[in-house]
Amino acid sequence: MKSITVKTLYDEKKEHLKLEVLVGKEFLALRRITTYDIFRPGLALAGYTGYFLSDRIMIIGKTEASYLKTLKRSLRDKHIAKVVRLGTPCIIVAKGLSVDKTFLKQAQLRKMPVLRTPLSTTPFIHSLSAFLEYKLAPVKCIQGTLVDIYGVGVLFIGKPGTGKSECALDLIERGHRLVADDLVQIVQRGDLLIGYGAEKSKQLKHHIEIRGVGIVDIFRIFGVKAVRLRKRIETIVELVLWDEVKGEYDRTGLQKKTKKILDIAIPSVIIPLTPGKNVSVIAEVIAMNHLLALRGIYPAKEYDVELRRVLANMQVPSVHYDEEIE
Repeated sequence: MKSITVKTLYDEKKEHLKLEVLVGKEFLALRRITTYDIFRPGLALAGYTGYFLSDRIMIIGKTEASYLKTLKRSLRDKHIAKVVRLGTPCIIVAKGLSVDKTFLKQAQLRKMPVLRTPLSTTPFIHSLSAFLEYKLAPVKCIQGTLVDIYGVGVLFIGKPGTGKSECALDLIERGHRLVADDLVQIVQRGDLLIGYGAEKSKQLKHHIEIRGVGIVDIFRIFGVKAVRLRKRIETIVELVLWDEVKGEYDRTGLQKKTKKILDIAIPSVIIPLTPGKNVSVIAEVIAMNHLLALRGIYPAKEYDVELRRVLANMQVPSVHYDEEIE
């Protein structure tokens, strides 16, 4: 299971979320966060702990703080101690509220960091959840090439030497945009897959290796219009040598195939390679077909319906011209 430490959260977001550590700074690196969901302990502070989510960050807002003030000191201390004992990666107090001394004492005893932010509770939770979702999202690296074609993210995959990079170069020349070549890092955001270059250095991004030529800097040769940092993956194009495909490719487009990446099914097309085949033009057509499908237009299905109608000898309106009019 992917996780980050509370220290990572603090170091990367302390300025944006205006975080300060009240107690337990020495424990930041010990506590790990495994989910982007947030826990507000209203019922737990009221005494019900039958459904306590100890793996989530605990947020104390005005509601929780106001409720605690209505309790007698002995009962308040008892409930706070019970909640802290059940555990959480860390406690964050919102709206710059003052923190009950029992919270600080129990947290220090349990080696649990307590942080505070002046931000309002709801906006803070939205920002925190978005950051954690990004950091904890499933990630996978795939050998391939990702290109933005007419706004559609097309991922080219296939064995080395099938021409993925050369196809991408031709598409860039035709006005499309390179996202990543050779190694594509893919992150899952909900039911979407976002691809980007796996290179950590900005200087290494947007380079293509062309066999016989070497490394080509796409950004410097074609300019900023030819590249983009990330793109949603919407279609997979698998390049396969003709001798290896053995007729296992679609002839009509009626049966849609998919490939799974991180448990997300993505529409997939197999392109058998033969000498002289213009793969870049075919890729453009695949992207445009995808755009038509988004609008509910399926040419293959329409063709199939019309063909069946003709074969069934249904009446077809005749068209006759006495002379050529074009």
